[in-house]
Amino acid sequence: MKILIISDAWHPQLNGVVRTYEYLAEELVREGHEVKVIGPADFPFKIPMLGYAEIELVIGAYRRLAKMIDVEKPQHIHIATEGPLGLAGRRYCVKQKIPFTTSYHTQFPDYVAKRFGHYVPLLHGPTYFLAKRFVRWFHAPAGAVLVATPSLEAQLHDWGFKVPLLRFSRGVNLDLFFPGEKTLFSNLKKPIALYVGRIAIEKNLEDFLAMDWPGSKVLVGDGPSLPFLKNKYPDAHFAGKKTGAELAECYRSADVFVFPSRTDTFGIVLVEALASGLPVAAYDVTGPKDIVTDPSLGALHESDLGLAAREALKNGNAQTRSHHVKHNYTWENAARQFIGAIENYCV
Repeated sequence: MKILIISDAWHPQLNGVVRTYEYLAEELVREGHEVKVIGPADFPFKIPMLGYAEIELVIGAYRRLAKMIDVEKPQHIHIATEGPLGLAGRRYCVKQKIPFTTSYHTQFPDYVAKRFGHYVPLLHGPTYFLAKRFVRWFHAPAGAVLVATPSLEAQLHDWGFKVPLLRFSRGVNLDLFFPGEKTLFSNLKKPIALYVGRIAIEKNLEDFLAMDWPGSKVLVGDGPSLPFLKNKYPDAHFAGKKTGAELAECYRSADVFVFPSRTDTFGIVLVEALASGLPVAAYDVTGPKDIVTDPSLGALHESDLGLAAREALKNGNAQTRSHHVKHNYTWENAARQFIGAIENYCV
């Protein structure tokens, strides 16, 4: 099958959506499918996203995108994001009466409301309400919406989604992420609490940086909040952006993985941390509560991240956590779910 994926999040960006479709595309190709991803880099006119210059938003995408789709002649179109490119792809499919699937990767209303509310606090509530209506409208014509977890599916049902909601889990590269020797952070006070991801306002990092912790806090990643947080929390250790083997080494060298976000729908870094042997500490929200399903995997708390992190250190072991990931999170299964949605709802 020739599959076209349209995503506002793609190279050179580095985030969970990008990594999801990188790994998914590799697996689909291995299974004999042809995959092309269209992202912002394929368009000449872009503007930086407000407060996040690294992310570029395409301007006037429709005509160029329509020509690209006509040239590609895909057998299926999947729209990954609700940004300008996603809107253009949605418009094309609706206009041409072409069945398509979408995914809900980000808590879009929370994300937008938090950014607008940061500049004008009174806008937080109205922005959240309008953004929720927007995502319901955006996904309504899809043949199916792919969601990562049961709690996210329940949330979207509560929001009034009528379109079929199908499971689309994630995998992990076990050749890269596995338990092993702790080779980094030897000069830091133990235990090491690690965060991996964007250094941005929606990740709620100040909860992590301010939590009661007897050891050291290490943050791996880059983003618009980095200068502010480095200045405000000089005792924290900011390691910068890491990928591949360097990232895997950071996971293995820590003692607990802390995930302060309340707005992610899954958190692929959670699975990478578990595969590397780390217990996870997080809030009891969508994403973490679907992944940390046993005390051996970590601990969740409604409001106290430090307490969750200290509790997470007490149970389980690295091999148990790695074994759990191996048997529950594979890209082969994610690819089967993806193709199944197409075959059952869009053919």
